[in-house]
Amino acid sequence: MSYTALYRKFRPSTFEDVKGQDHIVTTLKNQIRADRIGHAYLFCGTRGTGKTTIAKILARSVNCEHPVDGSPCNECPTCKAILAGVSTNVIEIDAASNNGVDNIREIREEVAYRPTQGRYKVYIIDEVHMLSTGAFNALLKTLEEPPSYVIFILATTEANKIPVTILSRCQRYDFRRITIDTIAARLSELMEKEGVDVEEKAIRYVAKAGDGSMRDALSLLDQCIAFYLGQKLTYDKVLEVLGTVDTEIFSQMLRTILAGDVTGSIRTLETLLNRGKELGQFVTDFTWYLRNLLLVKSADETEELLDVSTENLKLLKEESTMVDDETLIHYIRVLSELSGQLRYAAQKRVLVEVALVKLCKPQMEQNLESVLERLRILEEKMERGIPMMVTNAPGAGNGSAGGSGRRRLCGGRNTAECTGTSESRTGGFTAHQRVLEGNCRPDKRHVPPVSAERRSEIQQRDGRRQTVC
Repeated sequence: MSYTALYRKFRPSTFEDVKGQDHIVTTLKNQIRADRIGHAYLFCGTRGTGKTTIAKILARSVNCEHPVDGSPCNECPTCKAILAGVSTNVIEIDAASNNGVDNIREIREEVAYRPTQGRYKVYIIDEVHMLSTGAFNALLKTLEEPPSYVIFILATTEANKIPVTILSRCQRYDFRRITIDTIAARLSELMEKEGVDVEEKAIRYVAKAGDGSMRDALSLLDQCIAFYLGQKLTYDKVLEVLGTVDTEIFSQMLRTILAGDVTGSIRTLETLLNRGKELGQFVTDFTWYLRNLLLVKSADETEELLDVSTENLKLLKEESTMVDDETLIHYIRVLSELSGQLRYAAQKRVLVEVALVKLCKPQMEQNLESVLERLRILEEKMERGIPMMVTNAPGAGNGSAGGSGRRRLCGGRNTAECTGTSESRTGGFTAHQRVLEGNCRPDKRHVPPVSAERRSEIQQRDGRRQTVC
């Protein structure tokens, strides 16, 4: 027998098997038990959240000869026929390829005939938003007042494209994204049935990569198992198969950017490319890493918001002290714009490298965020101390009357060095004020002491923002 993909092999067959959609399952089961079944349903939600699966379970439940607490028994002839796809009572239509008026006209002609087996004739129209305007108009009357034995189940990922006239005739159910914990628990359960040895950390990463879709997570896990068939599936192996990056690389990349090290950031990117990592995935994951940093820095209790290990959370808290909120928001905005550009770019690597250069060298741009980033870098340098050269005033320093030599001004307040010219200020003190107040360290070269008259003259000239020493 040919191999069956995991998401098809373990497709839920009863309402109890459906994960992450309890609000919908409970409502439908109550309707079936109370015999309050609607004539039209609209299932909305992102991919892989169970829309088609629940539609098929509902079709079996309303026709089941021996339902069990609102779920189909899957043992009666009607359930078996529907499961095998040979029942004429359940008709599945792909609206993406059957979106014309003629296709809807066929449905209108067929609903006139009662079901040959079971109580209801169920039409499941998938991707219903793909129907043409004429097809929607042709469906209106039948959808509003169908025969008592007909049920329409419409499924779509883009409910905003469906006309209001259709929405008003259906019971709408919005499918939620499935949480990482729910997906991880389901994957672990299925791996035990399959007899595959998988690390818990690997399971959680695959669940996170599924982005709220159970089908996507199962497909990714299927791919990883096939690559390392017969071996234990570890976290590192999952990273290698999916072309993603460990958080240590993100930490290294962030530190090189904060240090303004263009060469280091490009080398880190080169290392990732040599490992076969995908550029778009790297940008997406790095953006999420920065988002986690921002949450750690901004919120008090972030453990529930961040799906990271204790070790990674500790590292995030450490790195959150290295950068301010405005800088993180600037980085996230640049990378988000880059992610959109990469979809249609021919030279993706060039775009990524240019973005890294922009992050390392904010002085290359003139927008407000770049100016703020440049100020941040300048403040950090001033705190560490910046060596500076000061132009000597006539008669000072080198002993020449019109001396234009330059002298290194040392010291500063505490451990900071003086800042450049008398017009540069650090902590509210000009370079000359620091010299006059005796703040320069004696172990470095400094301006000689001056008399009281000379001190007064220097202070007056300093007020006019002229360089005098």
